[in-house]
Amino acid sequence: MTPQVLVLISGNGSNLQALIDASRANPPTLDASIIHVISNKRSAYGLKRAADAGIPSTYHNLLAYKKKNPENPQEARQAYDADLAKLILAQTPDLVICAGWMHILSSAALDPLEEANVDIINLHPALPGQFDGANAIERAYEAFQRGEITKTGIMIHYVITAVDKGTPIIVREIEMIKGESLEDLENRMHAVEHIEIVNGARMALGKREKNMQTSEQ
Repeated sequence: MTPQVLVLISGNGSNLQALIDASRANPPTLDASIIHVISNKRSAYGLKRAADAGIPSTYHNLLAYKKKNPENPQEARQAYDADLAKLILAQTPDLVICAGWMHILSSAALDPLEEANVDIINLHPALPGQFDGANAIERAYEAFQRGEITKTGIMIHYVITAVDKGTPIIVREIEMIKGESLEDLENRMHAVEHIEIVNGARMALGKREKNMQTSEQ
């Protein structure tokens, strides 16, 4: 059976598009079906990309949970994450890909996925241990201007509760260029992301299949 992939997004969805295109190429460069998209932003352009591709989507936003429980934002996040896990598992994916997903996942989301043997990976536009968290490209650009680094990169990694600290699947270094604008750097990095998110998904699915075959022996 073709592996089933669910994608989490928050914005433009260009990496989602790369995954869709790879899965539908002839022959496909990603042997998988993108079965569902979840966004935590209603205005995310990635939702239109999903609709144009005929892929069902769900909007799942934290704000409603915070409004229900304004006194305890941590509890609200836990409830949101627990419901997110339920939404994901209802689709029975083999793999979840965070492709520009701007929400830190807690154990309330990750533990149910692990128990159900659903892998989850993330694309982060920085090298391991550098610029964890948000605005990584901008922070790398500023560090280069200060002469602190000569290169940045992207990684595809497994998701754990510690932000951007999961085991890397792919790491690609990208040299900084003197005089380059932040926009030019972003464009160069996005071009690499579109290739490596597909490669990372393929590798994660390959590892998953190998592990399943081993456990069956």
